[in-house]
Amino acid sequence: MNEVKEKKKIGLTTRIFIALIAGAIVGIALNMFAADVDFVQNVLVNGIFYVVGQGFIRLMQMLVVPLVFCSLICGATAIGDSKTLGKVGVKIIGFYIFTTMMAVAVALGIGLLIKPGMGLDMSQIQTAEVAASSDSVSFAETLLNIIPKNPIGALANGEMLQVIVFALIVGVILAKLQDKTQLVTNFFQQGNDIMMEMTMMVMGLAPIGVFCLISKTFAGLGFSAMVPMFKYMGAVLLALFIQCCGVYQILLALLTRLNPLRFLKKFAPVMGFAFSTATSNATIPMNIDTLEEKIGVNRRISSFTIPLGATINMDGTSIMQGVAVVFVAQAFGIQLSPADYLTVIATATLASIGTAGVPSVGLVTLAMVFDSVGLPVAGIGLIMGIDRILDMARTAVNITGDAICTTIVAHQDGALDKSVFNKN
Repeated sequence: MNEVKEKKKIGLTTRIFIALIAGAIVGIALNMFAADVDFVQNVLVNGIFYVVGQGFIRLMQMLVVPLVFCSLICGATAIGDSKTLGKVGVKIIGFYIFTTMMAVAVALGIGLLIKPGMGLDMSQIQTAEVAASSDSVSFAETLLNIIPKNPIGALANGEMLQVIVFALIVGVILAKLQDKTQLVTNFFQQGNDIMMEMTMMVMGLAPIGVFCLISKTFAGLGFSAMVPMFKYMGAVLLALFIQCCGVYQILLALLTRLNPLRFLKKFAPVMGFAFSTATSNATIPMNIDTLEEKIGVNRRISSFTIPLGATINMDGTSIMQGVAVVFVAQAFGIQLSPADYLTVIATATLASIGTAGVPSVGLVTLAMVFDSVGLPVAGIGLIMGIDRILDMARTAVNITGDAICTTIVAHQDGALDKSVFNKN
């Protein structure tokens, strides 16, 4: 009897990490030993590495508009089906938006404090494409520009704020009409499924893309690029920690009078599961069960707020985007104004609404955040490999934010049994 031993497939996270290390080693070696070899520089570094790396970034950019559009319509439709006009819906959405804005503010603060991009001169590799100054556009016009004159044109041109507004309106109307527009609703739900699958397919190419992007970066910068990248990683982790163990727990203690340490202890298994899977969607059943059995949240609340949070409440992703903005701006030598940082807070908050709860999809909408303040999308290649590692940590923060906001709303709605929370 032959025993067939099935080899365990190496996970995507491991493969991207290997590609990151291999790319750094190859890039540093080329920088040290082949910096003056024309064939290596022209054919390998600026040829193969450049084409494959930029091709991967373009694949990610290709996903942005249809992914956000379909995801937002489906999310808004689900909200309507769950009686969002009720006070619970209004409160939970308000809390989600507030905590996301806090997350971006924390990220920007940590980024400006640590300065992860200082010392990384990307002008050696690529001249930053600085967008036209927004100083000539008034604040009133900026607000009006969020409303699309031509939704089809906004979709074609990738005007993401306008796409988001239009998608939310369509989703709310579909929820209101329900049976009358079920065919259209099914169309967007199936479109969303297609985009999810396409996202996973593109992310399957991430190891190759990361290897080429990192190799080209280090071939030009050498070992000097290592320190800023680790500073970026540390800045993101610190901001995630402050959001999870600081902002969330202060809100919990102030608004529910529950013990934050007890909450973290009871909720730790869900955080661990989210960390290992790197997907908010996979934790939804476990999150709802834990909130009911260990925290005391009524299931009628959590069954609405947790799936909604997995769609629109991505605080960890917003933190990554906030730090990434500071990192890339410093790396490319681009000065951002206070108005730019406010734009980042608003854009990252809106982008989180359209970020699906699957691994690494936050990198897709990061292009939209960069575009809002004129940062080069090529900067995403700098953080691609390290970000996949951080993705697990920020997913744990995402689902913790969902649970904290749900617990607060349940308390205010009289749907929190504190005896369950205080037991054990």
